This record gives sequence, C-alpha cells and structure tokens, in this order.
Amino acid sequence: MDTDLTDSLAEFATGPLSPSADAQVVTSLSLLDWLAVGRAGVDEPVARATRALALSEAGAGTAHILGATTLVPPRMAALVNGATSHALDYDDTHFAHIGHPSVAVIPAALAVAEAQGASMAKLAEAALMGMELSIRIGLWLGRSHYAAGFHQTATAGAFGAAAAAGRLLGLSAAQMAQVLGLVATRAAGLKAQFGTDGKPYNAGLAASGGVEAAQLVALGLGANPQALEGPLGFGAAHQGEGNVTEALKGLGEVWHFEQVSHKFHACCHGLHAALEAARQLDIAAPEVAEMTIATNPRWMDVCNKPAPDTGLEAKFSYRCVLAMQALGHDTGQLESYSARVVTDPRLVNLSQKIKVVADATISETGTRLTVLRRDGAALEAVHDLATPMDLSKRQDRVRVKAVGLIGDDLVDRVWACLIGDTTSVEFASLLGG
Repeated sequence: MDTDLTDSLAEFATGPLSPSADAQVVTSLSLLDWLAVGRAGVDEPVARATRALALSEAGAGTAHILGATTLVPPRMAALVNGATSHALDYDDTHFAHIGHPSVAVIPAALAVAEAQGASMAKLAEAALMGMELSIRIGLWLGRSHYAAGFHQTATAGAFGAAAAAGRLLGLSAAQMAQVLGLVATRAAGLKAQFGTDGKPYNAGLAASGGVEAAQLVALGLGANPQALEGPLGFGAAHQGEGNVTEALKGLGEVWHFEQVSHKFHACCHGLHAALEAARQLDIAAPEVAEMTIATNPRWMDVCNKPAPDTGLEAKFSYRCVLAMQALGHDTGQLESYSARVVTDPRLVNLSQKIKVVADATISETGTRLTVLRRDGAALEAVHDLATPMDLSKRQDRVRVKAVGLIGDDLVDRVWACLIGDTTSVEFASLLGG
C-alpha cells in the first residue's frame, strides 16, 4: 500500500519530537545567523519596500519586524522578515532541500510564536520541525522541480512555514493535513527572479503564505488535504518527482537539518565551494594567467552570470567573485558587493581570464579549481561543502560572521535568549529598529 506523504508529515508536525542534540545546537546557530543577516539587510530595497507596505497597512500589531519598532500583524511580519533576511543572500542553505530553510520558516514561526506569547523553546522546536519538513518536501519534489524553474526556498519552504505556524497554533494532525493542502495553493516562486529583489521576496511569500494558511485553517476554513500529492496536486502540477520513500525515510529519527550549510561568503551558496578551493591556493591577481572552475551542471544557469554590473548580480557570478577574491576583496564582507567593485577595470580584466565549465562527475556541493600562473606553474584544488564541519568550528565561524554583521553586544544578547529560559517576544524584540 502506498505511503501517504501528507498524513505522515502532518503526524510528524503535530506529534512529540525528539530532535538530536546536534540538531538543536544547529537550530540555535541558524536562529542567530538568521537574525544577524536580517538585521544587516534592513536597508536593502526589498526590505524597505516590504516594511513600508506593512507599516502603511497598519492592522493589529502583535509581531516585530526587522528595521522598525512598530508591531504589525503576523502575516505581514512573516513577509517582511522573510524577504529582509534573504535580501543579502547570506543565509543558510540545505542542498537536499535545494534552498534556504531558515528564511521561509523562522519568520513564520516567530510571527506566530510572538502573537501566542510562546516560549523560546517552543519557537525553536517549531522552527526546527518546519525546516526539517521543508527539507523532506524538497526531497519529495526532487531535482526536476528545481530544474523546471521553481525556487524551492519559496515552494518547499512554504510547507515548512505552514507546518511551523500550525504547530504553534496547536492544530491537530487532521487540521495540519488541511494546512499542507491549503498552502499548496499559495506555494510559489521562480528562479527567473534570481539576481533581482524578486528572489528574497520569494522567501517572504513562503513565510507569509504559511502563516496565512495555518491561521485560516485554525479559523475553520476547509481545504483539500490531498492538494499536495493528489492527481491535480502541487507535485503533479509543478514537475515533482514524487520521491515519497526518500522524503519519509527516518522521519522523526534522522534530522537532515543537522547538515544545513551556513554561509561564510556573502553570495549564492553555489559559489562557495570554488571560493573555499581558491583559499587553499592563496591566489593573488598578478599571478593569474588563466583560471578554470569546474562545477556541477545544475549551477550553470544559477551562478554563471558572465559580466555582472551590480553587486546583486555579482552574487551569482563565478567569474566575478573569484576575481574579487584574487584582488584581495573579502567575499564575506557586504561592502565587497557593490557596483564600484564589480565594474572596476582590474576586476573585469581578470574575470575575462576565468572560465567556468560544467562537469557532471562533480557533486552539487563540490568544485575543482585549476590555475595557470604567469610563471607557468599549474595549481589545482578541490573542495566539497558536504564535508562535515566540526560543530565547535561551525559555532565559532557563525559567531564570527554574526559579530561582523551586528556586533559583539547584540550577538551576546541573542545567544543569551537562545540558551536561556526566555520567551519568543524577548527574541523578537532584538529584531530592532
């Protein structure tokens, strides 16, 4: 008999959870990372626009938003915080999910948790569950969904956002199945938006759609619980592969979220393996005669913008970020991604010496970098982001990144919330004005 994906996910989303200690620590790191990149992104155009929209609509204010002190309704808070925290494209990524779990799920969970006055522990639990569920949806949809042009941060992420919101609202498994069916109507996002403000907006759509679906079901709205996987459901309509067995394997026991990858370069995660490989070679621009980046074919239509002229476009360009690094620009610093830097004639000239080639033998998380120096020496380095990082090293690197974005004092205050007996309202208050 076929396994019912929706019912299994609904039971998981509403039942008791026993996450591993590592999963809980990684969740705390992602909450810190999420707040840091969100605070750092408040002046980005998509952040200003969504924040202005939320404030102009007013409404019953129960939730904080990044970049303001005025409280807004949960659905709008989720929209603003989702879009703002993805504005810099500096948030965590999961390669099984094929997207960014935190920016869709945490804003939805936080908006509802704050309105409910939930504890920090309940918020973290719901966020972890929602992010894990979004990864499972990503596995179910598979690569064909992403290859067809869908942005899984927005599509798979919407289901995780809805599940996290529904758990905090205390929904039953039967209600949660309806939530998953209802948000299937709202889940949307296209890769065509990459390189524009539409990409982070997709994350906000996922978060707000998840909150809305959970709230409506809680208020009695009925929906088709088979709209996720039925004959005319989301998977069928969006070129999903229907990998039910893979999606449900070890559910509740194996926490895929433990393998989330935090970003230490302020650009698309598809570029990070190449940047890490280049760090191994310690390349300086004057030495480079030719450079070749071999990458998995899936990244060729995402991260291979040949001649970006804006900082945002640069975040999706192998040639640009490798040239930046070779010229001594810190790819972990936000100010490196500016029109002034990326149109510098020295950078443009060096980028023309860099080739990007597709190699299907390379994993989606890996790269092979070869460099021919002017003195004739040939260098090569490989790197795979899937190589496990020691948890203490991960914690150190996330903290260093967060301090660089929001400062020591605020990082200490955020971390105290995460490890102490506090409320989600206290955490939300740190989103700040």
